[in-house]
Amino acid sequence: MSMKQTKKMKRLLERMTAIERMERGKLCQMSGRPHYNHQTWRDGRNEVRYVPKDEVAELKKDIAGYQLFIKLAGQYADEVIRASRRERKKKNRSENPKS
Repeated sequence: MSMKQTKKMKRLLERMTAIERMERGKLCQMSGRPHYNHQTWRDGRNEVRYVPKDEVAELKKDIAGYQLFIKLAGQYADEVIRASRRERKKKNRSENPKS
């Protein structure tokens, strides 16, 4: 049986699909150097690439997009879990009415 989406679920999905650019990882400025270090985990290993200063602003926005997506996905999961619990509780009440 399919669960009905709440308004909050729909809003969260809309916000998630509106994110057009993402990048995993974090950005660190290299001390004494003109470039930045972009670190990500891939296949259980730390992967590092150097980023020129002129690409930093765009990469920061992309990383923020990914972080927002993860945050919204967590909120969406929480909302689905709450709805699932409500449905199970409702179903149990209808199957086992109090005498």
